[in-house]
Amino acid sequence: MRNPNMLGLVRNEVTKIASKKRFAVVAIILVVLVSMFTYAQYRDIQEQIKKQGTLDWRVELQQDIVDTQNRLASSSIQDEFRQFLEFDLKQNQYYLDNDINPNYPGAPTFIRIFFSQGLTLILPLFIIVIMADIVSGEQNDGTIKTLLSRPVRRWKILMAKWITVLLYTSMLMALTAFVCYAISGIVLGYDGWTAPILTGFQASPSGTFSTEFVHTIPMWEYLLMAIGLAWIVTAVVGTIALMVSVLVKNTATGIGIMMAVLISGTLLTTLGSSWTSSKYLVNVNFGLINYLDGQAPPIEGMTLPFSLAVLGCWTVATLGIAFWNFTQKDMY
Repeated sequence: MRNPNMLGLVRNEVTKIASKKRFAVVAIILVVLVSMFTYAQYRDIQEQIKKQGTLDWRVELQQDIVDTQNRLASSSIQDEFRQFLEFDLKQNQYYLDNDINPNYPGAPTFIRIFFSQGLTLILPLFIIVIMADIVSGEQNDGTIKTLLSRPVRRWKILMAKWITVLLYTSMLMALTAFVCYAISGIVLGYDGWTAPILTGFQASPSGTFSTEFVHTIPMWEYLLMAIGLAWIVTAVVGTIALMVSVLVKNTATGIGIMMAVLISGTLLTTLGSSWTSSKYLVNVNFGLINYLDGQAPPIEGMTLPFSLAVLGCWTVATLGIAFWNFTQKDMY
């Protein structure tokens, strides 16, 4: 590391992570997952043809509406799930009334679904795998001592590591979109970039549903927003992983902590509606793409600006703890 400037430090960090081949492993896992999901969707299409004799989306949507109505007729459904079904019913009816296919066939729709479903677990898990030992690994093998012996301020070293986290987050988003498009398009086709998408639905946990601000946007515009929101969530997770890596020397322990953060967030969004203060927890605010779809937030009072503000506050606090600890503690 002859060049002590920030660009040289970042290049050094990228080289170290690339040598561990973890991004390549993530790419392989991603290819396998997307292939499995594509095949599952292909099987669903074949099953629909076998069951309904057509691929007409209106027939499928009407059947979904009837199925939802039948499920709502049951008295054994929990209130939280009933509200979700009621919202889904109203949204599907709005799509049908306005003659807009919510699942236009094609690779862009697959990208939309994959990012929406994978935002709270799969994508954050990938960045954890890549970045979990970005500091703790160097503490374990002793290379951090050599790094700190260079004439470079400690805060610059950690800043370079954080920039590397953001860089790999961007690479992960691009890789995910490319793999989804390339593989799913083989079965579903590659068109659909200009398909209309309805956004602006407003729903609340109390059951209110509004279409006052609903409008259509092209698929490509929706995907830009969805991938951007996914980048924010994944970058926040990567930042927290960086802090944990600074605080915890054992990499396995750090991964365990981050897994607990992800899993507990999934559980809290399902079960935490009665615990209103949990909306200030970072992991409860990972479902940013749900706001684009108009899904009801898990807790009353949560909005997209609110969740972005919470994630921003946690990021600043996380970075503050990481930088203070890294610059103050004895690494030897």
